[in-house]
Amino acid sequence: MRNKLIAAFACTTALVSTGAASAADLGARPYTKASAYMESMFNWTGFYVGGHIGGAWTNERWNNTANTTPFGDLAPGEGFRQRGAGIMGGAQIGYNWQANNYVFGMEGTISGLDNHGSGRNNTFGVGLDDVFSWRANVLATVVGRAGFAVQNNLFYIKGGYAGVNNRLSVSDTVPNPSTGSGGQTHWANGWTVGAGWEYGVTRNWIVGLEYNYAAFASQTYQLGGTSGNYSFDAKPRDIQWAVVRASYKFDAPVIARY
Repeated sequence: MRNKLIAAFACTTALVSTGAASAADLGARPYTKASAYMESMFNWTGFYVGGHIGGAWTNERWNNTANTTPFGDLAPGEGFRQRGAGIMGGAQIGYNWQANNYVFGMEGTISGLDNHGSGRNNTFGVGLDDVFSWRANVLATVVGRAGFAVQNNLFYIKGGYAGVNNRLSVSDTVPNPSTGSGGQTHWANGWTVGAGWEYGVTRNWIVGLEYNYAAFASQTYQLGGTSGNYSFDAKPRDIQWAVVRASYKFDAPVIARY
C-alpha cells in the first residue's frame, strides 16, 4: 500500500510540472486598444470656411410707374419680364453645433453671379425704340441651418436673409422726340430658403450639394435721359441657384464610442 501511494504522488507531481511548463511557453497575451478615430462618430461641431460654384436663374421684372418726359415710351403700368441664367460662385463661412444626431448652425455666403438680359420696346416699330438692360451680379445671404446627421452624412434645411445687387438701364437712340440713356443700381433686400446634403470626407473636409430660392422687394429706379427721369419699379424676382460646395471644418473634440 505504501508503495502504491508513493507512485501516485510521483505521477501527480509530474503532471503538474508539465502543465506549468506549457503555460510558461505560451507567454502573456498582448492587449490591443481599438483606434479612437476608427471607432468615432463624425462630429459636425465647429467653425468652417469654404467655397461653392454652380448656376443661378433670375426672373427680372420691371414696370413703368411714371413717364414724365418724352424720354421713354411705356405708359404707367406697362413693363417687361425676362429670365436670365449664368454661372455663380463664392464663399461661405459658418458654425455648426451638434446634439446627438441633430445639427444646428449659422452661415453667411457671398457670391458673384452673371445673370443679365435685355429687351427692346417696339412701341414705335420693330427695332426702333428703347433697349432695356438688367444685371444681377452680387448675392449675399445670412441664414440659420437645421439638419439631421447619419454618420458622415448631414441632411439640412436653411432659411433667412438674402440681398442682391441689381442694375436697370435704358438706351433710346431714336428721336421720338428725344434720345438718351440712363441707369441706376440698387441693393435689393429679401428672403431665402434652401436645402442640402453634406458629407464628411475626412474629419476636416466636407463636400456637398445645395439648392436655394430667394425673392426680393421692389426698388424704384430713376433712369435719366436728356429730358429728365424715367421712373420704374423693378425687382430681381425668383432667383434660384444650385451649387456644389467644399468646406474645411476646424477641429472639434472627437466623440468616441467604446
